[in-house]
Amino acid sequence: MYYPMYFDPTYFLVLIGVIICLAASAKMKSTFNRYSRVRSHSGMTGRQAAEEILRRAGIYDVRIEHISGSLTDHYDPRSKVLRLSDTVYNQTSVAAMGVAAHECGHAIQHQTGYVPLSIRGALVPVVNLGSTIAWPLIIIGMFINSRSSLLFINLGILAFSLAVLFQIVTLPVEFNASGRAIKILGESGMLYPEEVSATRKVLKAAALTYVAGAASAILQLLRILILTGNRRDD
Repeated sequence: MYYPMYFDPTYFLVLIGVIICLAASAKMKSTFNRYSRVRSHSGMTGRQAAEEILRRAGIYDVRIEHISGSLTDHYDPRSKVLRLSDTVYNQTSVAAMGVAAHECGHAIQHQTGYVPLSIRGALVPVVNLGSTIAWPLIIIGMFINSRSSLLFINLGILAFSLAVLFQIVTLPVEFNASGRAIKILGESGMLYPEEVSATRKVLKAAALTYVAGAASAILQLLRILILTGNRRDD
């Protein structure tokens, strides 16, 4: 089949990945916004919920800090800091408590030596480097005519594959943290059963963004394999 020189049919794979990510992000934002308007019966803020969960888990060396932005919440295992955003830190909604509990789930994973979290942490520096050099290596390999071209291409594919692996390893880490959060909020009595159900919807929507990210990365890798197929077969 003939394609104009400027048209790359593999861009459809990129487009599919973008659509998946945008849809997941929109779902997450709409679900969070919906339940951010539902105040929990306990009236606890995200910060207070996080403090209580960490205390129950016997974790006293993790600081809780406020970070600006919306849904910028994260746990930093290197400095043992749990950062909660504007939409969570001082908010009393079931959505805020769910997100705070989820980040506490990561702190508990860290304390208990949860293996996928350790693997993900070990991959971070390698992935940061790989993401930077992957495409330059592939482009160099595609445009030079020498025996080393295949080496550059394969190194680029390997570097990008590590980024894909990171996305895949992230999935059990995030799902496990959400599972821990829902269990803790229910068993502690901080949320009523119907509130736990609402929180589950928020965290499920959040998990979909990670699934979308992994799917997009896999599609990108597939595109690279297609684009470099002829060179690798030579």
